[in-house]
Formats: sequence, C-alpha cells, structure tokens
Amino acid sequence: MQRFPVSSFRFGCLGGLGASAVKFSSRYNKDVRPKIAIPEPAWEKPEYNARALPQYEEAVRAAGGEPVVVPLGAAPAEIAKIASQCAGVLLPGSSADVDPEKYGQRRDPKSAAADRQRDNVDELLIQDAYNLRKPLLGICYGMQILNVWRTGTLRQHLATPVNHEAGRAVLRAHNAVIPSDSVLGAIVAPAVLDMTGPSLGPGQETSEGHDAVEEPETLTIPVNSSHHQAADVVGDGLRAVATSPDDGVIEAVEGTQPEHFVLGVQWHPERTYKEEPASRALFAAVVAAAKHWKK
Repeated sequence: MQRFPVSSFRFGCLGGLGASAVKFSSRYNKDVRPKIAIPEPAWEKPEYNARALPQYEEAVRAAGGEPVVVPLGAAPAEIAKIASQCAGVLLPGSSADVDPEKYGQRRDPKSAAADRQRDNVDELLIQDAYNLRKPLLGICYGMQILNVWRTGTLRQHLATPVNHEAGRAVLRAHNAVIPSDSVLGAIVAPAVLDMTGPSLGPGQETSEGHDAVEEPETLTIPVNSSHHQAADVVGDGLRAVATSPDDGVIEAVEGTQPEHFVLGVQWHPERTYKEEPASRALFAAVVAAAKHWKK
C-alpha cells in the first residue's frame, strides 16, 4: 500500500498538497476521480437527506472526486463491498447526537436521540479507513463520531457566549484559530494569506530585496456553525488543531500519523465551498489524498 505523503503538508511548500490542494485537484481530476464513500446523513429522514446530502456530493465532485452514497439500511457485507470500491471516506453532519454511552456518560437532557443505523455505517467506514489508511474527512457530527470512535469524549451541550447553533443562514458565525504547523493549517494557509496578505518579518529580505514572508504561528478563518456538542477529551491518535478563540471550543482534530490523512472539522465547509477558498481546499485535500491512496 502506498502511503500518503502527509509530511508534504508544509506551510508555503508549493509542492505539497497543503499549499496547492486546489491546483493539484484540478490538474488531475480529468484522469482520475477517486470514489469517496459518504453515508446518508440520517436514518428515515428523507427530507433532511434530500437537503443536506447533495451539498457534500457537489463539493466532492467539484474537487475532482466521485461521491458514493452508502445507504444506512445496508447490511455490513454491502457496506464492506461499497467501501472496497472507495479510496476515501467523508462522514457528513447529522441531526442526531452520538449516544453518550459510547463514551461512558449519562445522557444530558439536551442531547438529541442517537441514530444507531448511521453510527453502524460510520463505524464500519472508519474501521476500514484506519485498517487500510484511507483518507478520512469528518464534518460536524462526522468529526464527533470519529473522536468517540478513537476513545474520545464529547461535551454534550455547549453553554458558552459563542453562538455555536447559529444555523444554516449564518455563513460566518465565529472564527477558528488554527496552528500553522498542522495539516489543517497547511491546507487553509493559501486561502487565509490571500485574504489577509503575508506577515512580514522585520529586517528580513527575500532574494529580490523585498521583506521576507514570516510564517504566522496561527491562522484565523471565519466558520459557520450548526452544532451544540463538541469534542472534549480528544481521542487516541488525534490532536486538536482548531479552537474557537472566545470560548476554547475544539473546532477541528486531525490524525497524528503522518502517513494517514485523517481530519475532522466542526463547521460545514460543504455549505460554503462555492464562496470560501478555505472550504474548497478541505475537499480538494481529501480528494487529493484519495488519489494518492493505493491498496
């Protein structure tokens, strides 16, 4: 199995996927469209699925991938067959909450009901992704189930000054602060610097005689927000790589193994991929990782 060169996700490294994710995807998507497995967001909620699922599919296609929807009523053997045909996994949002029994807590009265069919599919796809080192992107609920599967815990209800339940109508609910030396930081850095301009180191000059660009320690991006839960204890083999600056809520996690692309974000980039370069970069990165993946 070929390992994905996550070490190439370096800030400012034009040869790595972090700085050229969108460019990389558009260059190769005419030749190879890797299949990305996406579970249906919710069990027996056709209206929710009809509204939410197309956004994930469109974002994956725009990044050069081919979405493959996994029905929540599928038998394990069918799920395994679908997974075997896919080179990556995208875990979408959901109207449910992860069953707190999975992480050893009693249910908070404000927690929504669990979706066991969705969890069954998610857990099989996560297991497959970890067994075969397939790239994995979790979004909102998808990040939460990933964290719990890795033995992490969740905050069952957020009571903070930040409106994390702003909803679909608010495209920029609050900011997320990301360390530049993270995989996530490398992915979004080009979009952030395009918006804000470079940071210049005093007294430093480039070979052309201009001030050199100094890597900032953190990057800040605006994010939307439609959740009332978040990661608390971060799971094994994951690390927190984005927080809300006003309340410290964890907004993203990523895998700690450099050969395996694993990323979870609490916001919904599928809602803003047409408008936000940072959102497009997330989908481009997972599709690019899937293009590198081989059994």
